[in-house]
Amino acid sequence: MAGADIGLIGLAVMGENLVLNMESRGFQVAVYNRTVSRVDAFVQGRGAGKKITGCRSVAELAAALERPRKVMIMVKAGAAVDETIQQLLGVLEKGDVIIDGGNSNYQDTIRRTAFVESQGLLYIGTGVSGGEEGALTGPSIMPGGSPAAWPLVRPILQAIAAKAGGNPCCDWVGENGAGHFVKMVHNGIEYGDMQLIAETYDIMKKILGFSHEKMGDVFEDWNAGDLDSYLTGITRDILRFKDEDGRPLAEKILDTAGQKGTGKWTGMAALEFGVPLTLIGEAVFSRCLSAAKAERVRAGKIFSGPVIEKPADESAFTSDLGKALYAAKVVSYAQGYLLMREAARECKWNLNYGGIALMWRGGCIIRSAFLGKIKEAFDKKPDLENLLLDPFFTRVIEEAQEPWRRVAASVVKNGVPAPALLSALAYFDGYRNERLPANLLQAQRDYFGAHTYERVDKPKGEFFHTNWTGKGGVTSASTYTA
Repeated sequence: MAGADIGLIGLAVMGENLVLNMESRGFQVAVYNRTVSRVDAFVQGRGAGKKITGCRSVAELAAALERPRKVMIMVKAGAAVDETIQQLLGVLEKGDVIIDGGNSNYQDTIRRTAFVESQGLLYIGTGVSGGEEGALTGPSIMPGGSPAAWPLVRPILQAIAAKAGGNPCCDWVGENGAGHFVKMVHNGIEYGDMQLIAETYDIMKKILGFSHEKMGDVFEDWNAGDLDSYLTGITRDILRFKDEDGRPLAEKILDTAGQKGTGKWTGMAALEFGVPLTLIGEAVFSRCLSAAKAERVRAGKIFSGPVIEKPADESAFTSDLGKALYAAKVVSYAQGYLLMREAARECKWNLNYGGIALMWRGGCIIRSAFLGKIKEAFDKKPDLENLLLDPFFTRVIEEAQEPWRRVAASVVKNGVPAPALLSALAYFDGYRNERLPANLLQAQRDYFGAHTYERVDKPKGEFFHTNWTGKGGVTSASTYTA
């Protein structure tokens, strides 16, 4: 029977909760899952008595939808998405909309948008952030793809999205892969935020010797101030959570972190676009290092570290640590925005950077208080080169410099690994230096490969080669940036 406002394929955790979210906002939803028993279990279980139609095939799903049809795919990224698209093309008509709500690679979304449009249909690749709870109560949604599809899906997506200041945390991002690219950057920043918080926890535990209860109190205090965020809040709760024996559960969890690939994709995109995404890169590599648990255990029996020297004033050091964490988080967001800016230039996307910050203010994993300041920064100057150059964030970094450096010195002296915290500081120091040692790198490249160099006393764009050894010729290699 026709009449459903939208169809959804894929009844895993996110799919189920999005359906319930849509239904609770007054939409009728048709659902299908490749394992049909899951359709029956859902419709007869959590979906019982609701405006949800269970379907046993994609054809039945298409027949249950109002035209133009709108079908959301919530399946595993990769081949499963392509297979589902092919099935849908056999039952949908021109003008219908396919929505990929999974964590697809933005390059796949660029390809799929072009392909689906060539078949006369419309395509949207949208990031959905917020996990299980967000999907059910209101996630952050980042749609991109076929512009003509946006008016058709906007009422539904904005209705189910989280709200911040009364505004939906969902708006049009841009053409083809823009939505999934922005979601990928969101996930990269999420990697960075989580690693920074983990390092901060490790510093408090190893250098300050704080109990889990005391660390929970510190995160609670931070969450009431500048560091107010979803991740700060859940870290407080995790640290206070006790196992059945009354001991902190966090200490019983194996220290090997998993990942699903979006952080890695962010790092790969940074290399592709030539953006120094150092903090997020360290966050990804830290997870890789954590996975080498057995090897780390063996290494720990071979190498010794320094004896921990606790700071004389633990209260002052805790304050320094909070400021260092805040400054490093700002650097993480600044780097993420640099990546979006460069990708937009290369892919010819017209991204609304302030609007993206607004979309991240509610529902998503990286939602935090200072996202409002990011929106204000780009509202004042849409072509802002770097978030660190906005007066508010310049002041944050300047005020944090000395505390940040004191924390950095302490972790290095005490042998506590803090790669994300330190890489953020190194990036800042590189960014603020008018002259870097890249001149020596260019001399080395010219010495062994005749790659040429520019001179500070000559016009920009004029290249030179030196016969450094007296044995080489005057022929030089072509100059290019890979």
